[in-house]
Amino acid sequence: MQSRIVSVLVTVLSLSILNAAEPAKFASGVVDIGMVAKDIQKTAKFYTEVVGLKEVKGFEAPAEKAKAFGLTDNQPAKVRVFVLGDAPNSTRLKIMSFPKRPGVAPDQKYIHSTLGLSYLTLRVADMDAALARLKKAKVKLLGQTPASLGGQLRITVFHDPDGNFVELIGPVK
Repeated sequence: MQSRIVSVLVTVLSLSILNAAEPAKFASGVVDIGMVAKDIQKTAKFYTEVVGLKEVKGFEAPAEKAKAFGLTDNQPAKVRVFVLGDAPNSTRLKIMSFPKRPGVAPDQKYIHSTLGLSYLTLRVADMDAALARLKKAKVKLLGQTPASLGGQLRITVFHDPDGNFVELIGPVK
């Protein structure tokens, strides 16, 4: 009986210690997102001209480095980088393509169709302006969007050129 009580106490103390563990400390609150595109030119144009991101200096990883990092099977990576604006700590969308090994497109009919990252949510300052860019580019909106999220706040959902889901959330002006 006493050993059972000791065992229960040890389990409770172990769980308390595990639950009391401090969260990891991060150097930045910004998350960079990497995306592989079928046609990098088409995708870059979409994210700048249609969505409204700003392209900044990208970078390259030679095949040997990309392989050494465990990222590719000896394919070089040329990465184009896009930011949400002029904020110095803006989230970065890093887009690359691999013409020699183009990869396979996931099933993106619904956000639950494929495991992994499913969509980007971007907060816009003016949904009307965003919708005008989407209409000009003949982007098909999904579902019954734009839809109200209450008050002036709207959500608009669509696919990028590779079928990835993109949500825009922002006020109408």
